[in-house]
Amino acid sequence: MDYILKGHNFDDEVISLLQLFFPNNIYSRKADFSEIFSDMSVISFLEKNRCTASLYKNGKKISEFCTDILSSDIKSVKRCIKISLFYCFKKVYDIKMPWGILTGIRPSKRIYSMWEDGISDSEIKKVLKEDYLVSEEKIKLAFDVAYAEKNIMEKNDRNSIGVYIGIPFCPTKCLYCSFTSYSLEQYKSKVDLYLKALLKEFEYVEDYADRYNIESIYIGGGTPTSLDEVQLEFLLSNVKKFFKKPVEFTVEAGRPDTITREKLKILKRYDVDRISVNPQSMNQKTLELIGRKHTVEDFINAFKMAREEGHKNINTDLIIGLPNEEREDIYRTFEKIRELDPESITVHTLAIKRASRLKENLELYQMPDLEKMEEFLNISSNFAKKMDMHPYYMYRQKNMVGNFENIGYCKNGRECIYNIKIMEEKQTILALGAGGSTKIVDSKTDRIDRIFNVKSVDDYIGRIDEMIERKKGGLK
Repeated sequence: MDYILKGHNFDDEVISLLQLFFPNNIYSRKADFSEIFSDMSVISFLEKNRCTASLYKNGKKISEFCTDILSSDIKSVKRCIKISLFYCFKKVYDIKMPWGILTGIRPSKRIYSMWEDGISDSEIKKVLKEDYLVSEEKIKLAFDVAYAEKNIMEKNDRNSIGVYIGIPFCPTKCLYCSFTSYSLEQYKSKVDLYLKALLKEFEYVEDYADRYNIESIYIGGGTPTSLDEVQLEFLLSNVKKFFKKPVEFTVEAGRPDTITREKLKILKRYDVDRISVNPQSMNQKTLELIGRKHTVEDFINAFKMAREEGHKNINTDLIIGLPNEEREDIYRTFEKIRELDPESITVHTLAIKRASRLKENLELYQMPDLEKMEEFLNISSNFAKKMDMHPYYMYRQKNMVGNFENIGYCKNGRECIYNIKIMEEKQTILALGAGGSTKIVDSKTDRIDRIFNVKSVDDYIGRIDEMIERKKGGLK
């Protein structure tokens, strides 16, 4: 889709609304109509006291909406731009948008920031409903999550940090995946070199980390248990050597086909107290379609094996909206998960990422519409209640099917500290490994400085000294 801006340069606000109503398109800004070549185009026009959005099809105007600007502050202006676009599009495409124009990835963070400004719950609800057009259902969800996060955040130790360690290897790359992950089959010879480079980064940040209380360590990926037993022990022994014992230690065991009894024993030996074993779906046809090289039975066996080895805090990741799945498939998945009784589940709404194989071949698959996704989310919420779980963290991504959300549910006392702290961005997160994004939070001003590691495994191995130099400037 093409768009034209007049009187402003707020591309992000315009594109965020285009993504809601016209997902999975490429959006191109043009100077004027002479450059328009696409069938659909939009003009966003900002005057002194008014904002107008106009939608065109093949050069003919099919919808328009104007809204008055009541305040000159930048937030109000941006909101009016989005409102004009929202109602302009709604005139033609009467699609239910439960999050309204609230397009940020952390809805509960907005509530939290308003609490910090002394705004009451009733006023916040009014703002979300009237200014951002959020539905009552989503307002309630956002508050449920915000209160769960608040219970953790009120115990926040200003001298604490979190540590993220990335292991970017997987047995195979899933259909929907756009993460920094590399096929173990292709990169097997690079794993030891990667761990050697990671160890060098550990050594450098040790002095910095030693000044703080380490609240959480989270080893993610990829699939960390793609490492063999010797490599996994090497990794965890060095984590123990260079970092103080955390309050919470999570390892994404992830793919059931990477889990062995010996690896589960190693995780226990090094005090890992939270693991994630992720089926994504409990439907065999779906697992085969998305490129998972394990069966439903493999997942069940891996989960039970983890219990036998003493793992008492297990999360399972599930994805709703996977290609070709219907209502009965979602029910089947949650029924089987309920039988296993994990301590937490993370329900992801499928996001169609540009770098994924799914995006490249989208026309080959039957994808759920917004109404189906809403039904699927309601099924997951109802099952979470049956499992005595409550929502405790939430985030959204671009290009999510139906513009919905990812939600973490857990039993009381099983909230993942790392997940909450990284969402609220109130704590420094030291990120190590390929693709790591360190966030340095100033506890007095809440300013965030970021230090990025390269994403490529080969670049990380070859440029590890440069990654350390980058950290030298930011870790003080």
